[in-house]
Amino acid sequence: MERINEVVVVGAGTMGSQIALQTAYSGRYDVTLVDSNPEQLARARAQNQRLAHRAVERGRLTAEQAEAALARIRDASDLGPALSGADLVIEAIFEDIEAKRALWKEMGGQTRPDAILATNSSTIVISRLADLVPRPERCCNLHFFHPVTVLELCEVVRGPQTSEETIQTAMEFVRSIGRVPVLITKEIHGFVVNRILLAALEEAFHLLEGGYASAEDIDVAIKKGLNWPMGPFELLDFSGLDVFHGIWEDRARQEGGPGAPAVLVEKVRRGELGRKTGRGFYEYATT
Repeated sequence: MERINEVVVVGAGTMGSQIALQTAYSGRYDVTLVDSNPEQLARARAQNQRLAHRAVERGRLTAEQAEAALARIRDASDLGPALSGADLVIEAIFEDIEAKRALWKEMGGQTRPDAILATNSSTIVISRLADLVPRPERCCNLHFFHPVTVLELCEVVRGPQTSEETIQTAMEFVRSIGRVPVLITKEIHGFVVNRILLAALEEAFHLLEGGYASAEDIDVAIKKGLNWPMGPFELLDFSGLDVFHGIWEDRARQEGGPGAPAVLVEKVRRGELGRKTGRGFYEYATT
């Protein structure tokens, strides 16, 4: 692996903050978490403290290891100085192509030529961003899964210009922070996991909208029959109905075919987004 010392994660939301924490857990890297909103950085810091302390309570880390990991994560609101020393930059802002392109254009002018630039996007392939930076061969997808500190998988996606050296370094980096990489050798919307998951979700919506079974009974059937930890509608609530609505609509724009199922569209329109809003296919306490 090319030598990586300094990792910068841009975007201090749930995914970005946990990517930073998992990287810090390895004890091998200095990590900077960048967000233009200081309040978001404070929320990320508090969330990571809770996750680290929970790992101690469950015996996964010692108190000393947890405190050392948290101490390795620096906060930054100014992108330029944070990027200047980065060996690896992982962009983890929200799934909006125009917002990502604006950020990548800015990053392209502020990172070192030999830095690797990656996006955590679950749907936006790297070729839609790499044209904005001087060295597209140094770019790839690193798609981690939520929650990053629990789920081991990371999909490493090769773009049409991504070099073999970049891919091998990215794969080894993922292994070095205790996650399991799989290589997607050619770009495709949704990569592997989300494509297979969307196929299952489409059938679940077909059964629901056709009146064949309730959401609750479909979830029970899948959990007990296929041994999934969550049923499809529980999973939608957990991840956010708006997230999957965006994935469906982006796939329709990129590949054609139908957009999001009508039931999903209506729930998103009403603001019923799952756990984060207290209501989705189920109801949740919001306190």
